[in-house]
Amino acid sequence: MSEGDRSTSEEPWPVRVVSQKVGAWIARLGWVWVDGQVAQISRRPGASTVFLTLRDPSADLSLTVTTNRDVLDAGAPELREGARVVLHAKPEFYAARGTLSLRADEIRQVGLGELLARLEKLKKLLAAEGLFDRARKRRPPFLPGRIGLITGRASAAERDVLTNARRRWPAVEFRTVNVAVQGPSAVPDIVGALKVLDADPTIDVIVIARGGGSIEDLLPFSDEALCRAVFACRTPVVSAIGHETDAPLLDYVADVRASTPTDAAKRIVPDLTEEVRLIGQARSRLERAVRNLVDREQHRLDLLRSRPVLARPQVMVDQRATDVGALRDRTGRCLDHRLGAATDDLRHTLARLRALSPAATLDRGYAIVQRADGHVVRAASEVAKGDPLRVRLAEGELTATVDG
Repeated sequence: MSEGDRSTSEEPWPVRVVSQKVGAWIARLGWVWVDGQVAQISRRPGASTVFLTLRDPSADLSLTVTTNRDVLDAGAPELREGARVVLHAKPEFYAARGTLSLRADEIRQVGLGELLARLEKLKKLLAAEGLFDRARKRRPPFLPGRIGLITGRASAAERDVLTNARRRWPAVEFRTVNVAVQGPSAVPDIVGALKVLDADPTIDVIVIARGGGSIEDLLPFSDEALCRAVFACRTPVVSAIGHETDAPLLDYVADVRASTPTDAAKRIVPDLTEEVRLIGQARSRLERAVRNLVDREQHRLDLLRSRPVLARPQVMVDQRATDVGALRDRTGRCLDHRLGAATDDLRHTLARLRALSPAATLDRGYAIVQRADGHVVRAASEVAKGDPLRVRLAEGELTATVDG
């Protein structure tokens, strides 16, 4: 039978039965070690039970923890809200309220040395995954159109960034998102603000700023979830956390690391006064370069104009006219000579042709006798009696017949 068939055919369970079964299942989980951040401590005067709210540093999740006052005093007598703890607890389900909580029999506050060791281990892990790689870091634009700022509400860091940036470039625009910068809700708030600003197409660069503090205060800025969120951002991110000596893991992941919030303002916008001065210097250099180029070219033009060919151009024309006249006379003489020689050759050739021509022979009284087929008769044996003949003379021709 399918699950859907059971849900309609079987008898429904009462709430108490469901609660009992859930409680029984949770009771089988046994004792576990839990790591978290204390969001709230409730110590009632005269009561032996202490209630804690334990929050996940990287997610918006929390659990209620109950413990004996003696257990808390023995393991973490100076426990304050925001501290990191490791506790040995057993999950319990309260059927009456339908809530899950932890019952702790041992609580240890995480010391500074242990925190630093965890941060160093996380640093090596993120570095091995390439989150600190310089090749992937992006350079913010020279003059961003709009800047996203993530910082605490009415904090000194917010005032430093806004004041110094507007002093350097008065027209700069900001979109500020105020978040908790320490405590259990800091990481979820910062990650949420980062996603909002990264999705805004008008934001060209994002600044995460916070003033100085202890290592515990700056711990949210070394959180793995925040580091990975910054690494996944499409918009360049500037980290401006604490002072010069503070180095949370966010500094290594961000595209630009500013030593202080004031330094961040200097890195995200140029100085208008300095840029005007640089433009003035560049303009002066450009004017000098153009003036030198014009002077150089004018000097070249003056040198060219001083040459004889340009100073007295008619001299070159007269010289070429004389050359052309001489060439034309020589060409005429050569042509006349060749025409005269050709005329003499033609006259001599014509005289030879006339001397060798049959017409000249006919002029001397000779005649050419041809048969009817045009064959020239050179011997009497070539004709017979009665053959017609054609006799060509110097002037005209005769027709004759052989009669003997």
